[in-house]
Amino acid sequence: MDKESKRDVLWIILFLIVLLNGFEAGGYQASLWSIGKDFDLSKTSMGLYAAMELFATMLAPILLGRWADSVEKVRSIALMLGIQIAAALIALLTASNRLFLLGVFFLGLTTSSLQFISISALADAYPVSGIRKVAYVTTMYALGALLSPLVVDFYLRQGLGWRTLFGILAAGSTLALLGILSSGTGRREEKLSADPLGSERRLVLPAVLLLGLIMCIYVGFENGFTFFIDTLFMDVLRSSRGKMALSLFWAVMIPSRFLVGRFSHRAKAILVASIVAIPCTMILLAGASSPDLVLLLCVPLGAASGAIYPSVLTLMMPFAGKQTATATGIITAATGIGGVVFTAMTGFLADAFGMRAAMLVLVSFFALSLLAALAVLRMGRQTQA
Repeated sequence: MDKESKRDVLWIILFLIVLLNGFEAGGYQASLWSIGKDFDLSKTSMGLYAAMELFATMLAPILLGRWADSVEKVRSIALMLGIQIAAALIALLTASNRLFLLGVFFLGLTTSSLQFISISALADAYPVSGIRKVAYVTTMYALGALLSPLVVDFYLRQGLGWRTLFGILAAGSTLALLGILSSGTGRREEKLSADPLGSERRLVLPAVLLLGLIMCIYVGFENGFTFFIDTLFMDVLRSSRGKMALSLFWAVMIPSRFLVGRFSHRAKAILVASIVAIPCTMILLAGASSPDLVLLLCVPLGAASGAIYPSVLTLMMPFAGKQTATATGIITAATGIGGVVFTAMTGFLADAFGMRAAMLVLVSFFALSLLAALAVLRMGRQTQA
């Protein structure tokens, strides 16, 4: 254990980085309608603008997963934060659509990298409490995504442009960079003889890929829903409560993810229950004509959605062995694939068949998620036998 652990701030900085990732995701989601109006985009084009960032989140772990396992994770985080600051400044200052999309691409690349490397760094630096910290850090992502639509709505009402988001991101990333540079490196906890993270095992690739499939479908739904919930309220329900619904959706995720961390030993049951609950709730939401009812249904939808990510990460750890960055990178890549495919598909389906039909198509894929979850649980029992 390093001397630096006596004044350990590493986990705090990693939590801040994931908070900023959530803020960026929720802020871009909340800004998409305004961006679409400013650039005169169709819903299909809005989906493609959203998918540009998500395409980068898919590429990052594919390109950098093994690299992150082979280098010091704190230094790689510092490098990604530096690139993120530059990307945010490009999106803030450029008047060119192409340069804006370039900035968004690199924001997606760096936030994705920071996400999976930070989670891996938590698992490596805290071998005793890592599983719980990993579940809790996903709460910070939800908190950031909750706060950002409220912040976006506030500054838009004050007459500031939607590009303000990227100035906030640049400032936050600069603070995180200063923090990570002063946090030090090394393990913060002594490893127990019976390592709860199963670091003596090898990577069980089939199980990690199945968990990646679950996250691909879930994040595909999450992005399709969150990027277009404001559009659903504005264009279909004729209500301005879309940003409120988006914040409520993310707000409910916070206690949901905290509870998964608290009851991480129940992650298997929580995952299956959430996979079943999401499509059931979405069927009711898609058929609702009242803005108040749709707003209310965002509560159970957010609770079920919030539980999936930490449950998947908790189940992943025993299958990851010593390759935590590689395993987390595989799952992060799957989230990017789901985000790209499903978000673009949502925009296309919304133009062709309407928003309600598009969202119903999104949740139909959860049948595959359920089959994947049951297969992972079976593999877990076989591994323990």
